[in-house]
Amino acid sequence: MKKRLVALLVTASMMAMSLFGCSSPESADDAADAAAETPAEESTGEEAAAESTEDNNYIAMIALGFSHQYWQAVKQGAEEAAEELGYRITFEGPEQETMVDKQVDMLKTAIQNNPAAICMAAIDTQSVAEILQEEKAKGIPIVGFDAGVGEEESDVKCSTDSVAAGALAAEHAGELLGGEGKIAIIGHSQTVIDAVERVQGFEEKIKADYPGIEIVDIQYGDGDHVKSAEIAKSMVTAVPDLDLIYTSNEGSCVGAYNGLKEAGKIGEVMLIGFDSSAAMKEAVRSGEIVGAITQDPIGMGRAAVESAVKLLNGEEVESFIDTGCYWYDASNMDDENIAPLLYD
Repeated sequence: MKKRLVALLVTASMMAMSLFGCSSPESADDAADAAAETPAEESTGEEAAAESTEDNNYIAMIALGFSHQYWQAVKQGAEEAAEELGYRITFEGPEQETMVDKQVDMLKTAIQNNPAAICMAAIDTQSVAEILQEEKAKGIPIVGFDAGVGEEESDVKCSTDSVAAGALAAEHAGELLGGEGKIAIIGHSQTVIDAVERVQGFEEKIKADYPGIEIVDIQYGDGDHVKSAEIAKSMVTAVPDLDLIYTSNEGSCVGAYNGLKEAGKIGEVMLIGFDSSAAMKEAVRSGEIVGAITQDPIGMGRAAVESAVKLLNGEEVESFIDTGCYWYDASNMDDENIAPLLYD
């Protein structure tokens, strides 16, 4: 290949001299020297693939979603940790947190790039169980974050203790109601583990500590604003003396808020949310949402990457790392330990 390149350069040089009468023509040797100094293509496709396979500093992260600011905050924390530890990450998720098939495809594509470790928040743990078990059998560390993955597939889970978070919301609901009243719940998923646990923790706490409070209805709106708004309106119609609605994520909270507003029930039916957004923060500050639970998504992203690196280095890691949850309302949302956890 090199000889052919030299011959072509020599021919081109001679043609140039004959056409333009160059006063300082290059010799064949000069042309050969110039060709030798010309950088060739660095590697073939096979060589690039081999380099990718040997890259032990790549961690693939696949989330429930991507567009919401919550996931961008998780991504921020993960990127910060990766940079500090000398690793690189990819962070992706489907547009909707119900797109199981798309998330499975993302996982398969990430695996083709030979990651050293995989961090994942699965929409449906069963849909990815076999794939992750195969990777784990190869010695690839599997870290669950947020909703996590199945227990059998996970080496460690970095997440909010969702049962405890639901219980914290229930504790404040009980206090706000003075231990008596009627509550309805709008959840966002019956399959995502953390979503189920947020409702479970709330229910268990109310039943155990507040016998005077009745949970009259539980419905699910997929975290969709429109669906959750319709559910909220149907709840206040079916139960005219409803006192409070608890919602398990940002989408269900904003949707319920819109529904209560449309039904003219803001201020009459209390609303407790989960997570954060610009709309939620504004409504909490005004008191139209009485309070909400926030997580620490930046800390969660950091913990996931840090745990993956520890596993890669052969270090011991706890099977569950609680990244924390906090109650916020109009009275404390500007506190220095709360404000950084409230994302738009």
